Amino acid sequence: MATETPTPGWGLGPTPAYTVIYTGKLHHDRGRYHRFARIVAHGAAEALPTHGGAVHVEVTGLRPDRPHWYRFTALGVQSPVGRAWTAPAPEAMPARLRMTAASCSHWELGYFSAYRHMAEDAESRLTLFLGDYIYEDGVAPERRAKTVRSYGMGEAMTLADYRRRYALHRTDPDLQALHAAAACIAVWDDHEVQNDYSGIWSQDRAIAVPDFLRRRAAAYRAFCENMPVRLSRVMRADGSFRLNRRMCWGRLAQFDALDGRQFRSPQACVDGVVSRRGRMAPVSCPDFDDPSRTYLGFAQERWLYDGFTRSRARWNLLVQNLLVAPLKVATPTETLLWTDTWNGFGAARRRLIDAMVDTRLANPVTLAGDYHSAWLTDLRQDFDKPDTPVVASEIVVTSITSDGPPADGIIAALPANPHIRYFDAANRGYTSIDLTPDRLDVRCMAITDRRDPRSGVRVLHRAEVAAGRPGFV
Repeated sequence: MATETPTPGWGLGPTPAYTVIYTGKLHHDRGRYHRFARIVAHGAAEALPTHGGAVHVEVTGLRPDRPHWYRFTALGVQSPVGRAWTAPAPEAMPARLRMTAASCSHWELGYFSAYRHMAEDAESRLTLFLGDYIYEDGVAPERRAKTVRSYGMGEAMTLADYRRRYALHRTDPDLQALHAAAACIAVWDDHEVQNDYSGIWSQDRAIAVPDFLRRRAAAYRAFCENMPVRLSRVMRADGSFRLNRRMCWGRLAQFDALDGRQFRSPQACVDGVVSRRGRMAPVSCPDFDDPSRTYLGFAQERWLYDGFTRSRARWNLLVQNLLVAPLKVATPTETLLWTDTWNGFGAARRRLIDAMVDTRLANPVTLAGDYHSAWLTDLRQDFDKPDTPVVASEIVVTSITSDGPPADGIIAALPANPHIRYFDAANRGYTSIDLTPDRLDVRCMAITDRRDPRSGVRVLHRAEVAAGRPGFV
């Protein structure tokens, strides 16, 4: 596809066939096209045990900017029908693009009704998965009272364990519907492997680097097998993985999908503490401003900034995992920063924002998940000077089901962080984004009850960014 491959196969047998049909008028009765009377691409692919039975089909030659429906057939059984909208031609300027974004879907803590509402948005062309698509943890005693449905297994450690997590998530009908409704751009965060790991380092100091790398490789492989990514791009012959990639929606938008975990430096400020996991640390910790520390890895940084230089898009969106804006929390004795986000890599964050300025990047917007709460922030070169110009806008998506963070401390800190324009930790849901050449509209969507599989949805907050004028209004 011109976007990413719509879905992996269903693994129904050794040689599934695939079929794609196209029509240019979405508002027509979709049922008539499900007869697949006009085939524009078809073929056969093997579902192999070496890839967990998943099939990834990379279809080429499809016409741009129109819906295509597809299905898989194996051993006489047909899959449900999926839809993917191909990207516009490279020089086209589409009038509009709608997309939805999601993060942090813990199976045990609720149903995926937010996914159902995303799937029911017929205007959405893309789904952005911003990390924590699965959770690796086992059944925690403190979570049993809130458990809606159980993983039924301990912490994922092996390739088989991670494959079972994805397989379980894919039994959810609302997640199935979302994957069938739109193509997606997906990145990982920590829970696809282990909470708060950083680069080659586990959060558990007792786990040696070689042992953790074996676990990480298994988790990355399971992600690539089960997510709609082009295997030819993300899985290398030498066994390595490259998640970062660049996609364009005509000249309206450039998407830079980033890997914010694999190449990071160790967590900040962990000397003398028991665990390497993220934590609140004094702002005086020298790691925060150490230029030798990197969040993306220096090779990925160069790739990203070169893409800034070459971009001809009206909007430039960074599809990545963690909050970019700083959050300073003052106590009676000191000021603290959370270390697992871009906070813990302050010099790298400064390089990122400086590169946006130096390349005159048009309308940069960063997207993130992870923090189980909705944020809208303004990104500046100097956050200590709130009167300096805004460089970029940031959208942080709340969780599908995962518990929100303790909100009282963050709310109390907001006056000292004026770049944070909106914050909500009480609600679960997703984000809907409309993009035109002139503006970006964002709607923070909240479901009524994560424990209810038929939960309703409402608009929690709306904001917009005008092209050429970064910052939310």
